[in-house]
Amino acid sequence: MSWSMNGSKQTSRACFAIGDLVGAPWLAHKAMHEGVICVEHIAGLNTAHPLDVRNIPGCTYCRPQVASIGLTEAKAKEGGPRGAGRPLPVHRQWQGIALGEPEGFVKTVFDAKTGELLGAHMIGAEVTELIQGFAIAKALETTEQELMRTVFPHPTLSEMMHESVLAAYTGALHI
Repeated sequence: MSWSMNGSKQTSRACFAIGDLVGAPWLAHKAMHEGVICVEHIAGLNTAHPLDVRNIPGCTYCRPQVASIGLTEAKAKEGGPRGAGRPLPVHRQWQGIALGEPEGFVKTVFDAKTGELLGAHMIGAEVTELIQGFAIAKALETTEQELMRTVFPHPTLSEMMHESVLAAYTGALHI
């Protein structure tokens, strides 16, 4: 027999798990989010929500950094007629040069029919910080048109994200 949070007796037990135990991706930020969902569920809050693992960014903390979310170009093409952006070399971004980390690229993958962001892949300075912008865009089913019309501060590292979308469709501005 177990006890509920309000002290009343319960006849059933529940087992909850998060992190590596419940499967890939094996990332600390995924486990932390699962922990929040688990506690919300245990507490009986109406805020508990499902976790879409397709919207979890992957980050590799090396030099240069590597970050990605969603589908690769190859995986997107397996799913039918979907388009893909071309890589934008980071070395053409002034902030990467200023930080002494000019290597890398940013690539975005979009659905050819709907324009929805399907994936983003980045190598370069501080991309583990920048990927969150694509994570938000992907979770909100943002399209390339919406990203092209978004104002990114200049000159910044985040501008690489905007440039990668422009490079895929209308041509980058700062190459």
